[in-house]
Amino acid sequence: MTLRHDPARPTADLLSAARLLLPELTAWRRSLHRTPEVGLDLPHTQRAVLDALAGLPLTVTTGNRLSSVTATLEGARPGRTIVLRADMDALPLTEDTGLPYASDRPGSMHACGHDLHTAMLLGACHLLAARAHDLAGRVVFMFQPGEESCAGAAHMIDEGVLDTPDQQGADAAFAMHVTTRFETGTVHLRPGPVYAAADLIHITVTGRGGHASAPHLALDPVPVACAIVIALQTMVTRTVNVFDPAVVTIARIEAGTATNIIPATARLHGTFRTLTPETRKAVRANIERVARHVAEAHGAHAEVTLTETYPPVHNDPAFTDLARRAADAVLGTASVHHLAEPVMGAEDFSYVLERVPGAMALLGARPPGTPADGTPDCHSDRVVFDEETMATGAALHTAVALHHLNA
Repeated sequence: MTLRHDPARPTADLLSAARLLLPELTAWRRSLHRTPEVGLDLPHTQRAVLDALAGLPLTVTTGNRLSSVTATLEGARPGRTIVLRADMDALPLTEDTGLPYASDRPGSMHACGHDLHTAMLLGACHLLAARAHDLAGRVVFMFQPGEESCAGAAHMIDEGVLDTPDQQGADAAFAMHVTTRFETGTVHLRPGPVYAAADLIHITVTGRGGHASAPHLALDPVPVACAIVIALQTMVTRTVNVFDPAVVTIARIEAGTATNIIPATARLHGTFRTLTPETRKAVRANIERVARHVAEAHGAHAEVTLTETYPPVHNDPAFTDLARRAADAVLGTASVHHLAEPVMGAEDFSYVLERVPGAMALLGARPPGTPADGTPDCHSDRVVFDEETMATGAALHTAVALHHLNA
């Protein structure tokens, strides 16, 4: 599939140029949507990306331990290096949208918009390749598997995605995430924390089993587990600064095998989410303390296992300002908004931003005519994104790279 370039007009309006590519972006996106793949091994998706990049003046490499694609565009003059990233993996979810291009793989669905992210970055590859003779520096296009709980970004960093032949390394990075929270085609940015750290909670409460008719002869762990859940919520409201928030959620409780048996153990599973290292450390310590002591108060024992996963996504203030100026220039100020508050979900682009300054923006993708409240969003089996927003995303990727490299 060949996209329509106009190399003779490198300063042509980026949004108009991206809109010309929208039919191709839509075709790519729908093909990916029909054939979602989960995790780090995405052979079909990798092949589709490689095919879409064929013929462009890019140096393309693939991952060793994962189905990643790294494509590098060298500008006409030496300069800095920016990484533009898209995640490619789907979720283990059965789709219920009724779309004509719905997933044909039961149990897998692009419910987080990564198919749009991939198509947008492919569009940026074509837009920037047509303007390579105007670039001072290098663009690294990072097509990443395994964002959903597999830390694919960390694997790609280990395999050198941020390294450069001149040994200087990448000096900036940019990514976007679609959401139906906002009107399609709008961009939402903020300096500082954008996504939270999300760490895992596993608590095993051990009591003493017995007959349901004689709880006084047993030590029932179920009410102890329930008391721990309530105490953890109180812990958050009484010990965490509301301006540096935390969210503790126990999402699964397991206990028992029959209605007339008091089990010996109950297990709690969940997450806690924080935005700063200080609150992350404090909440971790408080969860351990509360769980152990509540169990001890009932004569039971609690074993607490807390596992760190993704760190928070933290936007560099100076680069966020550059991205905002790029968005203003290509989209108009009416489409660019300050993101009032962080999202307490997690994103492994955080690993990239720990290494280089950069930013992640939220890109509105709510279909026209749907309400601001109640429209299914990311991780819903009924989420539907407006594909028109892909033109905005491709144009913004391109504009941010141009602003950074040619500043």
